[in-house]
Amino acid sequence: MNLTHRSLLVKIFLWFWATVLITAVASVITFWIRAHSTPYQWHASVIETTRISGETAIRTYEEGGPIATARYMRQLENRNLVNPCLFDMSHNVLAGRNCDTLADMLPNLTESGVPDFGVRFGVARVALILKAASGREYIFATELPAGVPPKRPRGPRMTRLGYALQWVVALFVSGFICYLLTRYITRPILRLREAAHQLASGDLSARASTRISPRGDELGDLVRDFDAMATRIEDLVSRQRQLISDVSHELRSPLARLNVALDLARQRKGDDSAFDQAEEDTALLNEMIGRLLTIAKLDVSARDVPMIPVDLSELLHEVVRKANFESHPNEDRVRLTVSGNVIVMGNPELLHSAIENVVRNAIHYTDPGTQVEILLQHDAAHRSARIHIRDHGPGLPDSELTNVFRPFYRVAADRDRQSGGAGLGLAIADRVIRTHRGTITARNADPRGLLIEILLPEETASTPDRRA
Repeated sequence: MNLTHRSLLVKIFLWFWATVLITAVASVITFWIRAHSTPYQWHASVIETTRISGETAIRTYEEGGPIATARYMRQLENRNLVNPCLFDMSHNVLAGRNCDTLADMLPNLTESGVPDFGVRFGVARVALILKAASGREYIFATELPAGVPPKRPRGPRMTRLGYALQWVVALFVSGFICYLLTRYITRPILRLREAAHQLASGDLSARASTRISPRGDELGDLVRDFDAMATRIEDLVSRQRQLISDVSHELRSPLARLNVALDLARQRKGDDSAFDQAEEDTALLNEMIGRLLTIAKLDVSARDVPMIPVDLSELLHEVVRKANFESHPNEDRVRLTVSGNVIVMGNPELLHSAIENVVRNAIHYTDPGTQVEILLQHDAAHRSARIHIRDHGPGLPDSELTNVFRPFYRVAADRDRQSGGAGLGLAIADRVIRTHRGTITARNADPRGLLIEILLPEETASTPDRRA
């Protein structure tokens, strides 16, 4: 693996350690702030605890004497109060051991009259003046380790809050950095997915963002490869379309000359069935070339097709009239049901050709004695026109239902060149409908037959049911 291919690995590695280091720094800063703010956090709690303990010590001294007070002082020592002492207002020791260490606090306390609180050498010291029930004043002083909470319900809860704060900071910092890393990695992937969808929907000009391609990692390589692939596909498809158009145009001239030659041959040789067959084949070739040109035109310049409001009810009536006349003048092979007129924005000639191709295909494959059924509906939910064209023929294998809209595609078992034509009618219909921002799908009807469904975006809808 060379350095270029390790670039994404290196970035993820650096992001990981950046997350660890930044999270550690944030946790240390939080711990430092919390540690240095400990005297202030515990100030009120320690003074209140000292006051309660001092009042109890004074009450014990006045009611039980020095012996009972000494016993109570030992209990306080077991509750993290180091070296508690009880003084009178003359600074004489009444109860306690090693009280000399607290003597320097007493003069300031007497002068100020407010509790004295401080931290020295990691030890918190508190001294305050308390008045007994008898009205006599005493001084109670004690020491305790700085940051160690007194044994009161509030203390442990404050400690857990501090630890929780550290975890919250660590999770926030690491989560934010992971979000940035995820966005950094997934942004080009999402853009590639969007471009791939555009390419699959027929927009061959779709490319990934130029802001992503300059990246020097594997994702940048992927974006550049995708753009190169899309460019190559667009070039190949454009060349194919141009080839179809050019070949179709070039074939028109020899076909025209062939028709002239057939007319001259008829004049010289008279009527002959061979001439009739040749004329029929040239007409078929001419029709096929015309359809190829239609497909090429729709593929290349679909966005330039002029659109006007089209009444689908009138258009379908015209298609049905021509289809019934061509199939049998005295027999209606096609039946139309209109459930609400629908106006769509479209090209009348192209829509007529597309629907006519589907109807002719249905007439060709419906069983003898059956009708092709056409239904026009207004789909209010999707604000579209829905056209159903159903025959009563053999239908299609489920695996072939999407393939019938491909050019020159024929189902081998039922649609050969003799009975099914060249396979361009449904392909033209598919391109015309997609040009009108619609959809065309095929599915097998129950119990027999093929149903073609066309959806076209509507402009307006109205009028009651009508049947033809």
